[in-house]
Amino acid sequence: MRTETVEITGHLMDSGILSRVLDDIREYDGDYVIDRFDVGHDAGDISRAVISVSAEDDEALQRLLMRLQTRGVNQVDPGEAEVSVCEQDGVFPDGFYSSTNLETEVRLNGSWVLVDNPEMDCGLVVDDSGATARVHTLPMADVKAGMKVVSGASGIKVRVPISTREEGGFGFMESIVSSEKPQAVLVRQVADGMRQAKEAGKKVLWVGGPGVVHTGAAPAMVELVKAGYVDVLFAGNALATHDIEAALYGTSLGVDLAMGQGVEHGHEHHIRAINTIRKAGSIKAAVDQGVLTGGIMHALVTQGKRFVLVGSVRDDGPLPDVHTDVIEGQRAMRAELADVGYCVMVATMLHSVATGNILPASIPLVCVDINPATVTKLADRGSSQARGIVTDVGLFLEQLAVELVPDHRRR
Repeated sequence: MRTETVEITGHLMDSGILSRVLDDIREYDGDYVIDRFDVGHDAGDISRAVISVSAEDDEALQRLLMRLQTRGVNQVDPGEAEVSVCEQDGVFPDGFYSSTNLETEVRLNGSWVLVDNPEMDCGLVVDDSGATARVHTLPMADVKAGMKVVSGASGIKVRVPISTREEGGFGFMESIVSSEKPQAVLVRQVADGMRQAKEAGKKVLWVGGPGVVHTGAAPAMVELVKAGYVDVLFAGNALATHDIEAALYGTSLGVDLAMGQGVEHGHEHHIRAINTIRKAGSIKAAVDQGVLTGGIMHALVTQGKRFVLVGSVRDDGPLPDVHTDVIEGQRAMRAELADVGYCVMVATMLHSVATGNILPASIPLVCVDINPATVTKLADRGSSQARGIVTDVGLFLEQLAVELVPDHRRR
């Protein structure tokens, strides 16, 4: 058996994280001894546990240590990082360190180097060509032969964002899903988080699904764009298509948004909307030509905001702006993450999980959906910072617009 001593700090008891750490050790066929456990005295105090973990051999121990680091567990004596060279494009060396989305440092030649753009499920690439070494995350598809990549769990430490407990605050990283808390309070807290991000010079990232349009909330979303609270939008073909359909025909999936009932030939509207934009050449071109005069996509274009649309095998059309190569779509999404300080996800499971996978854990993340499974899946997939609000997306966006746009009620 190979053994390593690790430690973890935080709200270990009330968050249940220590129990999950011990479960991970057993799931990886390891064993443990808790050497020391210092429990915080007051509610705001953090606790610390020192644990000896054992595995059958060094390979098994390294895999276990990597798993534990996703929980914020670090080696007491991490030593130096081991670096291996990639032998072929798109393939990491055997035993490469699988990164987390937590703030990460790598020890190289006796110095700790902070990892740029922390992202889960990537490799840590070392660039020592300059005066000082740099380390950044890189997805498997983008690695090239000759690159230096960190292997094993030695020489690495991570930091988990500590939950905030200020009275009246949003409670970052407290409960994962809120379904029975006062809706107005939750909306106000989200609005405060967005204001704080903007005041700090950060961007607000939105991830949206077609439910935004289906529920009649597109006008509220437009007001948020115009008020400066939507800097970047990630979505699929569907949200943009039905938003444009609504702007051109007043329907969403053929349902009249004013009357709430289907209209004659309404089933054709979405594909005719796509055809109209394809004829114009792009969404921006349709706006410039006066073909598209309203809706979310129109507001994003006229306000100079960014959007990334990534499609799927289910898409009709698709719109000319949609990335049909998912790898290129991932790259386009990553390119928009600089200076993001807050993220709101509404009415989409697949795009929410995809975005959660590339976001650093330091960015507050709120997921809103009527389906509780959607808002819990993010945390299950590793986005430990995710907070979920189970409610109707249309009502949520209307209330959020009231909080952030002073004259929204009169509009």
